[in-house]
Amino acid sequence: MREGEEMQDSIDILKERYLTNIKENPDLYIGIELEFPIVNLEGGATDTRVTKELLARLNSDYSFIVERRDLDGNPIQLKASDSEDRILFEVSYNILEFAFEKAKIIQEVEIRFNHYLDIIQQILRKDHHELQGHGLHPFWKENDNQPVKYPRYQMLMQYLALSEKIGGDFFHRHPDYGGYICGSQVQLDVSRANFIQVINAFNQIEAAKAYFFANSELITEDFQTKIARDRFWEESMHGLLVENVGVNPYDFKNEEDFFNYLNHTAIFNAEREGDTYYFPPIAAGEYLKQGQIKGYNLSGRESLVSPRSDDFYYHRSYQYQDLTTRGTIEFRSTCAQPLNRTFAPAAFHLGLLANLEEVTAYLKDCDFFKLEGRAYKDLRRKYSQIDLTQTEQDAIRSFASDLLQLAIKGLKMRKKGEERYLFPLVNEV
Repeated sequence: MREGEEMQDSIDILKERYLTNIKENPDLYIGIELEFPIVNLEGGATDTRVTKELLARLNSDYSFIVERRDLDGNPIQLKASDSEDRILFEVSYNILEFAFEKAKIIQEVEIRFNHYLDIIQQILRKDHHELQGHGLHPFWKENDNQPVKYPRYQMLMQYLALSEKIGGDFFHRHPDYGGYICGSQVQLDVSRANFIQVINAFNQIEAAKAYFFANSELITEDFQTKIARDRFWEESMHGLLVENVGVNPYDFKNEEDFFNYLNHTAIFNAEREGDTYYFPPIAAGEYLKQGQIKGYNLSGRESLVSPRSDDFYYHRSYQYQDLTTRGTIEFRSTCAQPLNRTFAPAAFHLGLLANLEEVTAYLKDCDFFKLEGRAYKDLRRKYSQIDLTQTEQDAIRSFASDLLQLAIKGLKMRKKGEERYLFPLVNEV
């Protein structure tokens, strides 16, 4: 801490950060972020010259505005000229992300997405590439998975690579995974009164989401899973503090209980005089108690960093039901989906939130938990396995089917026609 600065309570800082923008009675907006691999149609590595040229073309020929460039001057984040939509590289030059302006209905986002997708596929296909709907880049082994030349991404990849320095059986052998996993995230507005109920309800259904949305299958000597992204996160530097990532192990009783848990999540980077430093993760509750922390800048130089309360600005947990600083919950456990069901995850979450009271009542007394218990983390892992027994298949199909009907009911209550996005899931169950 700086001289003369009193030590603030970490929970108070977290509350200020995460509760300031929560409204008492928010309008329900939908924020959707979609990530897709850019795939070489001739097989093998994605040509990053092609992907960089894509963003340059969108800027020069289609009026997208450059918001960020990499250290070589290439555009890496664009803004649509007529909205707040962004198109950007996500961690590596092999992954393209769409981050959409908040919308009142899913159809608004779908119309704009289809417009962008048509343009992008035309440009990419001329060079034998295209966007595809996978949660794991199909040529991740062959690709150049170096981070985008931009401090935030470089820091993140160098931080994840600390696992190789630390070593041990805890870590998987893929610290560059950020360069090839793709997710489908949705943010929905919550209130101070209901955000704990929302986090608890959606945390309980992670096994069903594994059933519906698994799309990053990986079979290697150490992985046998339909959702590689779970293992990548949990057995990396992000998961070194177990509270920092994935499924919450239990239901939160109240706001205090939640913030006590959040107090165990990680701080692992700080800014000093324009330099970015990263260091092994320190629990939020322990951070300000540190005298000095040994950190590394992007050129690998070691430095001592004195903790400050404003370093909490960089705090971000990787929980699957993530309270954001914008008064929303971000649901972030879902793999990118095949293109013909891109908006199914958003619709599923939106429908359940619109029908929250009935969903909560169902989860309190449903057969699935009577059969399986409530070890939520274990259930997510169990139902991400490639091979399930017939009994397990029947149990998860029944649970998922019940939730799907509750989501459809919630969407019908909204009277916006959004239930059609769930028809592909109806066919599955």
